[in-house]
Amino acid sequence: MRLTLRADGTADLELVWRRYSTPELWTTWAPQIRRVDCSAPTLDVGVTGTVYGVVPNLGARFEVVEFVEDEHRWAWDVLAGPVRMHLDHRSESRIGGGTSTTLVVDGPAVAVLTYAPVARISLEYLVRPTKA
Repeated sequence: MRLTLRADGTADLELVWRRYSTPELWTTWAPQIRRVDCSAPTLDVGVTGTVYGVVPNLGARFEVVEFVEDEHRWAWDVLAGPVRMHLDHRSESRIGGGTSTTLVVDGPAVAVLTYAPVARISLEYLVRPTKA
């Protein structure tokens, strides 16, 4: 199943991009993430790691498969147990200020639909100027 989510906010594009491209900052805008172990301090193609949520020691492994800094977009494959999902992130400046961000999630329907509500909340936090 493929699902597209979008959020618009007043944070400027550079702040949103820094929050995306620095895994250490993910916990500041994504309430489902408690910790990130990552092979690099910033994202790039081939960077791997594990994202941990509310259940201690239960993580989802990931690999960044696309990263285009000048276009403010990146994608990663995430594996949580037997469930594999592909997440494609894009952000752009809005006319009049602020940022729009889009997330396209591909995966098994039950996983995509379970993840969608928390992903929507996270995107809203991502584009707010007061977080991170």
